[in-house]
Amino acid sequence: MEWVPAISRWVHVAAGIMWVGLLFYFNFVQGPALAAATADGSGAGIVRHVAPRALLWFRWAAVVTWLAGAALLGKDFVAAFALQPSHLAIGVGAWLGTIMLANVWLLVWPAQKKVLGLVPADAAARERARRAAFLVSRLNLALVVPMLFFMLAGAHSAVYFGR
Repeated sequence: MEWVPAISRWVHVAAGIMWVGLLFYFNFVQGPALAAATADGSGAGIVRHVAPRALLWFRWAAVVTWLAGAALLGKDFVAAFALQPSHLAIGVGAWLGTIMLANVWLLVWPAQKKVLGLVPADAAARERARRAAFLVSRLNLALVVPMLFFMLAGAHSAVYFGR
């Protein structure tokens, strides 16, 4: 059926825009704003109301993006993840997206729960979690451009690789 790939593509693109947009928001807007707000004592609203909601959308947009991408790969899923030559570009993009998804759920979210006070943590543990979340978020920021390149290259390989 042609509807499944069409719907998967639109969901993948829409959720991906949400995920990458929030990644950029956290790294370029919220992080610096929270540092300034913490310095003048006005950061409670961001920590209490904005960050948890943004992180909710962030982590679920990551899951939906990945699942829609997997659905879009369909019968080519194994070829892509096995990095077979015929699916190398999209496979590299899929692996980068998978690494980014794992970073969000396994590293950023557990750390942010400590930072935001959603789970008990002493001041030292919160500071370590803040640093870990920062570093992993910057790693995902560094991975997003190559990931997008390989995702596009997978669909437009002739443009990038002359084939």
